Amino acid sequence: MRYLVDTGVWLWALDPYERLRPVVRQAFEDDEAELYLSPVTTWEISIKTRLGKLNFPGPPDRTVPEFMAAQRLLPLPITHRHATKVYDLPSLHNDPFDRMLIAQALVEGLTLISSDEMFKRYSVPLLWAGR
Repeated sequence: MRYLVDTGVWLWALDPYERLRPVVRQAFEDDEAELYLSPVTTWEISIKTRLGKLNFPGPPDRTVPEFMAAQRLLPLPITHRHATKVYDLPSLHNDPFDRMLIAQALVEGLTLISSDEMFKRYSVPLLWAGR
């Protein structure tokens, strides 16, 4: 299976996996699964950490690659196809980070792992991480 990890879920996965539902934990532990992390996540973390809205455990330029390597996460670069797919999405909400993650998942045929209720309103394959 191929997944795109949402920012909130990824932050949960940095701590012991107890916050994750068992099905999500299995996805992270499955050696056959491909888990991707978008630069959108790094961008969002960088902004929120700089503004003091997120207590991230180190500078993102060093810490994000370390955590990605430890969790076997693959980078998913943003392409022009991803950017133009945002145009096709219904205007259900205006969070540019979320909209790009949805567009990337749709273009790349990935299942999005998220706990954000808003994602349920889109026609994107979703592995629900919420409780």
